[in-house]
Amino acid sequence: MNHPPRLASSPAALSASPWPDHALVDSGGGRKLERYGPRLMVRPEPQCLWTPRLTEADWDEAFAIFDPADEDEAGRWRFRGEANEASAAWPMAWRQTRFLARFTAFRHLAVFPEHAANWEWIVGRLADRPGARMLNLFGYTGIASLAAAAAGAAVTHVDASRRAVGWARENAALSGLEAAPIRWICEDARRWVAREVRRGARYDAILLDPPKFGRGPGGEAWRLYEDLPELMAGCAALLSDEPLFLILNAYSERLTGLALANVVADALGARGGDIDWGELTLTEETGGRAVGLSFFARWSAP
Repeated sequence: MNHPPRLASSPAALSASPWPDHALVDSGGGRKLERYGPRLMVRPEPQCLWTPRLTEADWDEAFAIFDPADEDEAGRWRFRGEANEASAAWPMAWRQTRFLARFTAFRHLAVFPEHAANWEWIVGRLADRPGARMLNLFGYTGIASLAAAAAGAAVTHVDASRRAVGWARENAALSGLEAAPIRWICEDARRWVAREVRRGARYDAILLDPPKFGRGPGGEAWRLYEDLPELMAGCAALLSDEPLFLILNAYSERLTGLALANVVADALGARGGDIDWGELTLTEETGGRAVGLSFFARWSAP
C-alpha cells in the first residue's frame, strides 16, 4: 500500500449482542444496574445523568453496591444481607469462553462486558485466517485472548500484573484451553514490544487496551498520553506482511475515538486499509438507552 488508512467519516456506537450472563438492566442517577451471571450489581457511572426507569426498590435488590472513594475508581463494595467477599468469584461465560467474575478494589469485576462487541468482531475476522498470530497487550483476565484462541489463533497475552495473568490462566483452564497455543507473558507492554521488534517478531492481529496510568512488574510507569504514540509505532512495526487488524481501546474522558483513530493512522503510515472509530456501549435490556463506556479505533487491513 502507498496511502494512509481511510478514517470513517463519522463515529460508530458499537453495542454487543445480548448474551445470557450479562445485561445492563437500568441506568440513571449516576449509576448502572447490571446483571453479572445471576447477580445484580450497582456501580457508579457519572455520565448517566438521566432518571432510572426502575424503582429504588428494584435497585435495592442488588447483591453488591460499589461506593467510590475518589475519581480514580477506587472504593469499596457493600454487600446485601449475609453476602460477603468470601463468595468473591463466580463463573460466567461468553459463547464458549468461560471465566470468573471477581470483586476487585476498584469498580471492575474482572470483565469489561462492553468489549463483547469487539470479541464478536475479532472472532469473525480470525475465522478467515486459521493459525493467525495475535498479540493482546494489557490483556487483563484474558477473555479476548481465550475467544481468539478458541477461534484458532495463536495468541501472545501480555499484562504487567502477575495476579491478572494468573486469573487469565485460570480462565483458560475453565474454558478447556490449557493446551491452546497461548503464551502468557507478565511484562511491561512497552518493553515487550521493543524486544519483539528487535527479534523480528510479526503478528497478524494486535489488540491493546491500555490504562490511563499503570506500572510494570519492575515499577515502570505507564502514562497513556505520553507513552501511547511510541507504543503504537512499535505495534505497527510488529504487523506481518499480510495483517488482519489492529484494535486500540481506551478509557479516558480526555480522549475520543477520533483521537485514537488519528494515533493509529499516524503509526500505520502508508499501510492503507480502513479505520472505524467511536464508542463501545452497553444498551439497557428493557429501556433501550445506550451508555458509552470506552473509546475505540479499529483498523482493518486492505
